[in-house]
Amino acid sequence: MKTQSLIFLAGILCLHFFSCEQPLSEPQLLRIPYQSSATNLEREFFLYLPEGYEETTEGLPVMLFLHGNGERGNGKDELDYVIIHGPLYEAWIQKRNLPFIIIAPQLPMFGMDTVADYIANRTPDQIPKRLANGTPERPEKWKMNFPMTGAPADSNLYVEARGLPWGWPETEDDLNAMLDHVLTNYKADKNRVYLTGLSYGGFGSWYMASTYPERFAAVAPVVGWGHPDLMASIAENQIPVWAFAGGRDPVVQPQYFYPGLNALEQYGLKELRFTTHEDMGHDAWTRVYGGQDLYSWFLQFQK
Repeated sequence: MKTQSLIFLAGILCLHFFSCEQPLSEPQLLRIPYQSSATNLEREFFLYLPEGYEETTEGLPVMLFLHGNGERGNGKDELDYVIIHGPLYEAWIQKRNLPFIIIAPQLPMFGMDTVADYIANRTPDQIPKRLANGTPERPEKWKMNFPMTGAPADSNLYVEARGLPWGWPETEDDLNAMLDHVLTNYKADKNRVYLTGLSYGGFGSWYMASTYPERFAAVAPVVGWGHPDLMASIAENQIPVWAFAGGRDPVVQPQYFYPGLNALEQYGLKELRFTTHEDMGHDAWTRVYGGQDLYSWFLQFQK
C-alpha cells in the first residue's frame, strides 16, 4: 500500500510538473493578403501574434502601428521595410515579449519614391533580420549638430487638418477593414485597440483617432503633431493621448505640437500627456518604442 501511494504521488507530481513546464507557443509574424481600396491592388499587411497566442482563451489587446514616410512600399516584396522601426521591430527583431496583437500595414508610394531621396536610395540590406539566436545590435541614435534650446509654441501650421499629402488618410478604408478582419478572425479584444504611429504615421494617428474615435482606447502619436481642427472629437470621446516629440527634431519641430495639444486641453480631455525628448532628433521614436512606458500606459485603458 505504501509503495502504491508513492507511485500515485509521483504520478501526480509528474503531471503537475509537465503542465507547469509546457512551453508557450512562439510569436508569429504573418502576412495577411487584402485588396486595397486605395490602390485597387492586391497587397499584404503584417500581423504579429505574441508568445502564448495559441494557448490564450481571452481576447488580446491590439495595436495598430502606422510607419513613417521612408517605409512606404508595394505591400508585397517591399513590406519588410515596415520592420525597420517601431513596435514591430521591438517585438520581432529584438524579441521583446510585447503582449499585443500588432497590425502593421504599409503605406503605398503614391509617387513619393520620385520626390524623396531617402526612399529612392534605400536598399534591402537596411532591413533588420530576426536572428535564430540572440538579437542584433540596435542602431546608434542620430547625431545632432546643434544644442538643446526648447521651443516656443508656433500656430503657423504648415499642414492642413487632414495631414501631410498622400498620407495615411488616403488608406482609411483599408485600415478599418484590417481592424475588422483581425477583430473578427483572431483572439482580439475590441475594447482594447490602441493606435500609434511615427512621423507620417504620427500625423496619420491623429487623423484616424479623430475620424474614428469609437475604435480606439488610446492613441500615441510619435514625432507627428496634430492639427487643432482634429481635436474636438478626440476630447469629446475622451480618448487618452500621449504625444511625443524630439527637442532637436528639424523635420517635425516640437513647437507645432502645442496648438493641437492646447486645443485638447481646452476641449476638456482628461488624460493628456506630452513628452519632449530634448536631447533627441527625429528618431525620438527609438527611445519611445524601445522603452516600456508606452506599452504599460496603453494597457491601462479600454473602451
